[in-house]
Amino acid sequence: MAKAKVTKETYLQWYEQMQLIRRFEEKCAQLYGQQKIKGFCHLYIGQEAVVAGTYSVITSEDSVITAYRDHGHALACGMTPESVMAELYGKVTGCSKGKGGSMHMFSKQFRNFGGHGIVGGQVPLGAGIAFAEQYLGTKNVNICYMGDGAVRQGALHETFNMAMLWKLPVVFVVENNFYAMGTSLERTTNLTDIYKMGLAYDMPSQWVDGMSCEAVHEAMAVAVERARKGDGPTFLEIRTYRYRGHSMSDPAKYRTKEEVEDYKSKDPITVTRETILKKKYATEAELSAIDEKIEEQVKASVEFAENSPWPDVSELYTDVYEQADYPFIMD
Repeated sequence: MAKAKVTKETYLQWYEQMQLIRRFEEKCAQLYGQQKIKGFCHLYIGQEAVVAGTYSVITSEDSVITAYRDHGHALACGMTPESVMAELYGKVTGCSKGKGGSMHMFSKQFRNFGGHGIVGGQVPLGAGIAFAEQYLGTKNVNICYMGDGAVRQGALHETFNMAMLWKLPVVFVVENNFYAMGTSLERTTNLTDIYKMGLAYDMPSQWVDGMSCEAVHEAMAVAVERARKGDGPTFLEIRTYRYRGHSMSDPAKYRTKEEVEDYKSKDPITVTRETILKKKYATEAELSAIDEKIEEQVKASVEFAENSPWPDVSELYTDVYEQADYPFIMD
């Protein structure tokens, strides 16, 4: 395959997308401290290049499913900051009617199938979505994200076996930020090159620099084309880093300051901004205008969430079961 094309428009898309996610997540951290957002909250700060590099490859007909660190995926797929923030607030105008919160962003319109709180629970679901696409005869691909902790689940191996056997159009992506909650990768496995797990199933597998939009874009382009052609799944270990704790309740004292600062020196937003300026794709003033627009978007999302109503008590039992008439069910 020829090298995936990266244009001026691609770089500007990456910058705006990543900057929106970063500023949105920083605002979430502030609001959580003010107890506006409650419950679980896992921020995506530092990992933005993973979704940016993906969405510059896939189409609006492709689908994504992920774990509970899902705000970035929701914003990248096109969901409005208002719908995501309202969901974090638990308001009825949220993307899941305020019932899911931080871990359950979902949009049928943008083919984002969650947001899943069960570690590894989305892996067989991603293969199931891919099977549905194959069964229906489409060329659509599912991107199935997981964290490095999820690869310890037995369902992953069952899914890998079935996906290869049926050549399902799915790209499995481990967002390896090197810590499962507070436990480092080295303390959980002797196989620290996670991508090698896919090789046991003869699945094309590789590791990717997740701090580089270009690297993610290139690897994803190859994997998506393979799936679209009917050649089956790919397993990508995208090595990234979260700058904050596992969740808002995690002070992240298990990492050294030197380690965190080393990864911050590779910040994908800073690197992309410098590349844009170097290639003269935009001026400082034009990038500052993008920054200001994003600040307004985030501010508007907070105002929307603040002013939105809470779900009515009547919503308690809706969306729990599919409503249908079954002749064998007696009153």
